[in-house]
Amino acid sequence: MLKNRVSTARRYLENYGLDALVFLGLPNIRYLAGFTGSDGALVLSQGKGWFLTDSRYTFQASLETSGLEIREYRGKLEGLSGLLGELNVARAGIEAEHATVAFHRALSDAKPDVVFIPVGGELDDLRMAKDEDELTLLRTTAELASTAFFSILENIRPGARERDVALALEFAMKRAGADNKSFDFIVASGTRGALPHGKAGDRVIGRGELVTVDFGAVCQGYHSDETVTVSVGAPDARQREIYGIVKDAHDLAMEAVKPGICMKELDAKARGYIEAHGFGKYFGHGLGHGVGLEVHERPLVSHKSDTVAEEGMVFTIEPGIYIPEWGGVRIEDTVVVTGTGCQPLTRVSKELMIL
Repeated sequence: MLKNRVSTARRYLENYGLDALVFLGLPNIRYLAGFTGSDGALVLSQGKGWFLTDSRYTFQASLETSGLEIREYRGKLEGLSGLLGELNVARAGIEAEHATVAFHRALSDAKPDVVFIPVGGELDDLRMAKDEDELTLLRTTAELASTAFFSILENIRPGARERDVALALEFAMKRAGADNKSFDFIVASGTRGALPHGKAGDRVIGRGELVTVDFGAVCQGYHSDETVTVSVGAPDARQREIYGIVKDAHDLAMEAVKPGICMKELDAKARGYIEAHGFGKYFGHGLGHGVGLEVHERPLVSHKSDTVAEEGMVFTIEPGIYIPEWGGVRIEDTVVVTGTGCQPLTRVSKELMIL
């Protein structure tokens, strides 16, 4: 599997006229080499590959990687410049998305005889379509997170603090086997629901309020992402109306997912419905994003994206309406594109839940 991924990555050597490709981003390094540590660099030439890391990780790298020569360095800059010199590299591609300007400049200064070509998001595009092993991990992670959410529903009640709900959910995920949480959970109740990224705070949940919970788990490096908006007590007519509009927009987009559809078209399906009901100005973010070794990765699902859906792509569908001083609703599922449509990986029903 890793050999196939590396073979695909090597196509960029020819595409850009390169002697070597330098990977610095840990998600891409894990995808291509299998390394799970926190420091390293991967160098690929047309016929060989090298994994460079420090003394903390050389033994780990020998266990996790295969088909690569492992080099130990004291400093990444020194290690990379030395290897490129040994290989007589004239043109090297470097990840523009993961190399800082300072590191790029330092590497160029250390190897003035090498032309460094910034290679953009194309390298991250390698991970957009997931293989079966990745899909198995993504399904497992999403199901774990959804099950954990069901287990803490009793914590979402009048008098509970948002922070306590988030903590209970994190504990439930880790008890179920998650390695970590995908991000700091959003628990936004009442008027705080108008904050798309309203991280859990000290606000106390009141009866008759909507509560938006955005959560995800990490298992073996793969992430999940799901958002559920619930009503604590019976919702009023306006809450039902706005929830219904977001739910319909969500469903329209889900039904439209299939190979060949452009991401901006998916965004337009949901956005157009919300705009037609008079709430367009309250839906400011894109419809979704890719999920995998990062919780936010390619493809981008927005009006700016010309990416076309392919079988195996995994991304979120998450329309929302956020009204200042009133509150908000967001509904999010993570889906995988199939041959004829899509399947949700997340498991919580998106019908309005009344607690």
